[in-house]
Amino acid sequence: MPTMTREAAADALRGAGLRVTAPRVAVLECLDERPHSSADALRQPVNDQLGAVSTQAIYDVLNALTEAGLTRRIEPAGHPALFETRTGDNHHHLVCRECGAVEDVDCAAGKRPCLDAVDDRGFEIDEAEVTYWGHCPACAEQARITRENPTESRA
Repeated sequence: MPTMTREAAADALRGAGLRVTAPRVAVLECLDERPHSSADALRQPVNDQLGAVSTQAIYDVLNALTEAGLTRRIEPAGHPALFETRTGDNHHHLVCRECGAVEDVDCAAGKRPCLDAVDDRGFEIDEAEVTYWGHCPACAEQARITRENPTESRA
């Protein structure tokens, strides 16, 4: 369970060479509690802490945090940009095709095998994104129920 306190957020900002501001602290705290959130999804919880903060201001904070390495931006196809505080560990993501749920999944090999391309064509590879697509347990169960009882699901 995420546990970033205001003090931990402020320390992280200082450690990354960023100025400690209330919006940056609030975004880090809220994102730690709600991994894989879009800027729009963070607006209400940040506003609950600080009052009126625009979505553009949240985007600006997220961009600064991502550039500093405190957050990671992922962009699953068909979804808005999502952000998380889990960085630097080469984890991947599971995305539900039905409801859009996103979950972290550790790298299967435990190291960075995906950074060793068969032919890197001269690129200096420093990151790879792996996204597993499928159905979360709840959506898979609902699909199973629908398949087994097609007339009941139409009611």
